[in-house]
Amino acid sequence: MKSDKNEIALRRKFSDVLGSCLQKSSANQAPSLAVAYSGGLDSSVLLTLAHAYCRQHQIPLHAFHVHHGLSPNADDWLTHCEAKCRELDIVFRAARVKVDLSSGLGTEASARKERYAALGQLCIAHGVGHILTAHHQDDQAETILMQMLRGSGLAGLSGMDLTNAAPGLLGTPDLVIIRPLLESNREELEQFQRLYDLDFVEDESNTDVRYRRNALRHRVMPILEEIYPGFAARMSRGARHVSAARDLIEEMAVSDLAQCTQDDQLQLARLVALGKSRAAHVFRHWLSQQGVRLPSTARLHEIFKQLFDAKSDARIEIHCGEHVLHRYRDAVYLQQVGGSLSGLDEVGFSWNGESSLAFPAYGGVLHFELAEQGISSEWLSRHSLVLHLRRGGERMKLAIDRPTRDMKSHFQSLNIPFWVRSELPFVSAGAELLYAAQVGMNAKFFDQDSTTKVSLHWVFDESGKNVWNNN
Repeated sequence: MKSDKNEIALRRKFSDVLGSCLQKSSANQAPSLAVAYSGGLDSSVLLTLAHAYCRQHQIPLHAFHVHHGLSPNADDWLTHCEAKCRELDIVFRAARVKVDLSSGLGTEASARKERYAALGQLCIAHGVGHILTAHHQDDQAETILMQMLRGSGLAGLSGMDLTNAAPGLLGTPDLVIIRPLLESNREELEQFQRLYDLDFVEDESNTDVRYRRNALRHRVMPILEEIYPGFAARMSRGARHVSAARDLIEEMAVSDLAQCTQDDQLQLARLVALGKSRAAHVFRHWLSQQGVRLPSTARLHEIFKQLFDAKSDARIEIHCGEHVLHRYRDAVYLQQVGGSLSGLDEVGFSWNGESSLAFPAYGGVLHFELAEQGISSEWLSRHSLVLHLRRGGERMKLAIDRPTRDMKSHFQSLNIPFWVRSELPFVSAGAELLYAAQVGMNAKFFDQDSTTKVSLHWVFDESGKNVWNNN
């Protein structure tokens, strides 16, 4: 029978794709699988295929269902899914989520965000390392069309990958999404469903053309299929070509980035030498590596203009989501918003011979080390000390044979960026400055005759490293 042949072909394709993906992502560990099971036709076919595959390969299988509460039928869908898994002896778990309809993201995007977050939590709770979704070739075509209409770049036009991690959605970098049906079309899945008479639920929202994806599915794609039969398969093939080009460009960006960075900062002169196109890709890759959500193309163009075209002595501060970009001496620095210490109260303390004292509010630890040159330990223990930020007017000499200079001169000679200077802790005894973090000790108070001399050294911990990670 033709349907039998189609079924055999679908099973073989599913097995080959899933086996290959698991081999790549589970080289040194036993695979653990879960199906994102909504109860619809696509995920019902996926569950049936995954069940057979896991029985054959003796792999534990879970089915995870997310109850969005958006439909009056949601409870019935959950009951259906639970009963089906009980019938197949598949471990079933469900999570109820509340979709924030006032988030500004829209119903589709908000529901997607909550769904993936819930799936990630379920996988973490049950020790599952791979989540299977029922995306297929027609979904891929819809995704590419939507990305084209948004004016997306290569990442969007390459569509969905067979496998990828999505820590931003799932809440963990250790979970892998696998789409084993991505090379199969909707007609193949419908034939499989009819052959086995699989029960499934119908989500009434799937026919609501007020949602853009549904409008494409029901109004645009049938016309495209009529004009260009098999267009979804061609678009999928085109997406693979775009993905290959994207990977090649990413490899080049990785190589270029290594040449354009020094101490984790982007060197503008090296970046400019690459030319605008390559420099843009390197910059995007750098932001991505730093965990920055990539801005729009227009916003990136504006950021580039400020970074490259401003005067060399200009103080550039560009907000980019939860981060701030700074330019200082032809280098680009990245700082996370919320790391500022400005406005902290001064902290009085005394030293009683400790090797270190922690100051959580300032995000670090003050170390006291024995040294050949330093302040007399007896003198230090007798005086009341204060930890504080820059007050203004401080001056110090870094060595006995050097002149006393203002802090601005010290900061400039040590290449300490302007946005950091007001956030580095100082230690004083009364009005006298003894130590400035990242600058050094005030040699004015060095005691050559003391048998025990102490040098101070400040180290930012995890909570304060964002201020200045140059220890």
